[in-house]
Amino acid sequence: MDAFKTPEKIDHHRRHLFGIAAATVAAAQLGAIGIAQAQGGGTETTASPTPRPRTSFSSMKQIDAGLLNVGYAEDGPADGAPVILLHGWPYDIYSYVDVAPLLAEAGHRVIVPYLRGYGTTRFLSDVTPRNGQQAALASDIIALMNALDIQKAVVAGYDWGARTANIIAALWPERCKAMVSVSGYLIGSQEVNRKPLPPKAELQWWYQYYFATERGRAGYEKYTRDFARLIWELASPKWAFDDAAFERSAAAFDNPDHVAISIHNYRWRLGLAAGEPRYDALEKKLAGFPEIGVPTVTMEGDANGAPHPNPATYAKKFSGKYEHRLISGGIGHNLPQEAPQAFAQAVMDVDKF
Repeated sequence: MDAFKTPEKIDHHRRHLFGIAAATVAAAQLGAIGIAQAQGGGTETTASPTPRPRTSFSSMKQIDAGLLNVGYAEDGPADGAPVILLHGWPYDIYSYVDVAPLLAEAGHRVIVPYLRGYGTTRFLSDVTPRNGQQAALASDIIALMNALDIQKAVVAGYDWGARTANIIAALWPERCKAMVSVSGYLIGSQEVNRKPLPPKAELQWWYQYYFATERGRAGYEKYTRDFARLIWELASPKWAFDDAAFERSAAAFDNPDHVAISIHNYRWRLGLAAGEPRYDALEKKLAGFPEIGVPTVTMEGDANGAPHPNPATYAKKFSGKYEHRLISGGIGHNLPQEAPQAFAQAVMDVDKF
């Protein structure tokens, strides 16, 4: 699950709030997202049920890209307009098992990679640090695009994947045709994350503080599946996923680097773990919270139980053509899997902005 604190101070006037820190307080109250949606002038759509959820992708592939050998699903024509779909934690590429064929049928070349630490993606070297910092994950996707000879793509994601899409759009706009981002603007900063939040907001980050301890690392390693399932239930309280759907994704957590990457990601955010010097210049740019100028659709589910920002707090971070969509019908944090038609439609629409 994912959200970062933001660069401005929290005050009692919602119109001055910007980003994750203050928004987690509002998100803890029922109806906060719906209110922000109405004020922000976005659109509301009720998610259509998926009649026959798929259980597999049309093809699975591997390719060396940068520091990794990346496992990825691919669908659609090889000469189609590229779309890259990015998953979050603790989820995997099956978040897009119903989205990918919809986009492929519309003529897109769809790439759905396992992030570092998930599924069949592996580090090429045993000595490469198992680093989960935000700039590392975004750099991986640029390397993947290079390996696949994709110059420019629509990039879409949620949770860790949304942040990665945000970073690509902000730092490499020449590589990003357009973006779909669940929960909006998620670029973060270690410096801002040092500032404490109000107690109700801190409570939502219980797992982040658990992971900061050795007990937490050992606990996540021992109970990875139990932990992930709990997060799924908390983050999407109205999503009636079954055991088979969970197990298809849970297999991705058997990756030998999954625990190390997950723990480092959350410890790095709090400044409890160092990043790599190779990413320092990128992190310096990200710490300035750059605006995103590519065409963007942001999305939110009406039943997202994970920490997430109020849409009114991040709208001004998108300086290009922009639209926000609220997806109703009990849709939680894993929006692509819970509302695949709505997500796929957002991708197809933003590609035409």
